[in-house]
Amino acid sequence: MRRLSVRLLVSHVLVAVIAGLATYLVVRLLAPLLFEGALGQGRGGGMGAGPGSGAGPALRQQFADAVNAALLAGMLAGVVAAAVFGVLAARQLLRPLGEVGRATREIAQGRYDVRVPTGSDAEVAALASDVNLLATSLAETEARRVRLLGEVAHELRTPLTVIDGTVEGMIDGVLPADAEHLGVLTSEVRRLRRLADDLSTLSRAEEGRLSVVPARVALRPVIADAVARLAPQASDAGLTLTFAPGVEIETDADADRLAQVVTNLVGNAIRATPSGGSVVVSVERTGATASISVTDTGEGLASEDLERVFERFYRVPGRRGGDGSGIGLTIARRIIRAHGGDLIARSEGPGRGSTFIATLPAR
Repeated sequence: MRRLSVRLLVSHVLVAVIAGLATYLVVRLLAPLLFEGALGQGRGGGMGAGPGSGAGPALRQQFADAVNAALLAGMLAGVVAAAVFGVLAARQLLRPLGEVGRATREIAQGRYDVRVPTGSDAEVAALASDVNLLATSLAETEARRVRLLGEVAHELRTPLTVIDGTVEGMIDGVLPADAEHLGVLTSEVRRLRRLADDLSTLSRAEEGRLSVVPARVALRPVIADAVARLAPQASDAGLTLTFAPGVEIETDADADRLAQVVTNLVGNAIRATPSGGSVVVSVERTGATASISVTDTGEGLASEDLERVFERFYRVPGRRGGDGSGIGLTIARRIIRAHGGDLIARSEGPGRGSTFIATLPAR
C-alpha cells in the first residue's frame, strides 16, 4: 500500500464501491415505497388489480428482484470502470514523476545538464522546474569549484616558480644571496601566505567560525590607515584615491576585520577602474547606522551582477583586473554581517562605475 499507483487504484475502487452501496441502499429502500404508491394510485383509478388480487405482492417482488439485479450489475460495472480509470490516472501521474526520479538520479551522478520536461499538470510542472533549477545551480557550483582549483593552482604555481628559480640560482652560484634576491623570496612567500589566509578566512566564514573581537572603534582612523596603505597601488595604476572622512563615528567592531573589508573593497575598485579614473572612500552616519562607501569610476556592474559579485569564486565576465581569486567580496560581506551590518553593491550599469556600501550599527 506504500506505492502511489496502488493507492490511487484502491482509492478509485473504494469511491466506486461506496457510491454503489449508497445508490443501492437508497434505491432499495425508496423503490418499493414509490412502487406501492404507484400501485395505490392505479387501484384508485381502476387501472390496477382489485383489492382481492394477489398479483400485487408478486409484482412487487419481481420489481425488487429486477432492481437488485440492475444495481448489482451497475455496481460491478462501476467498480471495473473505476479500476480501469484508476490505472490510467496512476500511469498518467507516475510517468512524469518517474522522469523526475530518473533525472535526480542522473544529477546525483554528476550529469548536471539533464533536464526534466515540464508536463501539463501545474504541480508536476512546478516540481520539474525546481529540479531543473537545482541542476542549474549545481552545474554553476561545480563550474566555480573547477575554476577555483585552476585559479588556486595558478596562484600557487607563479610564486613557487619564482621561489624555485631563485633558490636554484643561488645554489648554482648564478644569483647572489643578497638582500635583493632574498627580498624576492620574501615577497613570494607573503603572496602564498596571503592566498592561504584568504582561503582559510573563507572556510571559517562559510562554517560560521569567523573570529570577530568587537571593541569600541573610531572608524575614521581605521579607514584612513587602510586607504593610506593602498595609495601606492592606486598611484601605480594611474588613479586618484581620495578619503572623505566626514564626521567621526564610533562603533563596536573588530578594527582589523574592518581594515580587511576596506582593503578588499578599495583593492577591488582599483582593479576595476582604468587609468585616469578615481576611487573615493567616504564615511557617513544616518541615524543609528554608520556607512562606509567605496565609489569608483570604473567598469560598473550589470543589474544581474549586483548580487552575484558576492558569491564565492564569482568574477564578472570580461572584467579587467580579473586575476583575483574571486573571494574578497565574499569575505568582506561575511565580516560585515558578522558585525550585525550588511554589504551591498550599486551601479547604474556597465561603464558607469559602482559603489559598495558597508553599513554598521553606530554607537
